[in-house]
Amino acid sequence: MARFQLTGGEAGDSPEALPLLQDLQPGSVSADKAYDSNSILDYLNASNIKAVIPPRRNRLVQRPFDKHLYKNRNLVERFFCRIKQFRRIATRYDKLAQRFASFVALVAAVIWLA
Repeated sequence: MARFQLTGGEAGDSPEALPLLQDLQPGSVSADKAYDSNSILDYLNASNIKAVIPPRRNRLVQRPFDKHLYKNRNLVERFFCRIKQFRRIATRYDKLAQRFASFVALVAAVIWLA
């Protein structure tokens, strides 16, 4: 089951991580350093989900993470690059968030079926 949530251009993505993870039980969660927050890590630890998130440089205690599993995160980055090949998404012609989100879901389905 895939989920996504649109945020404003000035808003960060990491505050949306916990609501999107509700009711999901993945074996691991891969994310970049922006998601290295105590609240996300505590939730993943409490839910027995492996955090594959590199620690920020300014953390006093640098926790280990699986670098081999982290390399698979490029699949997500390549997906975002692929959906941006659709002009309507790259330029965001749709003014309403619901219409834009619907088109993102449609493009994701087309990519998945291809």
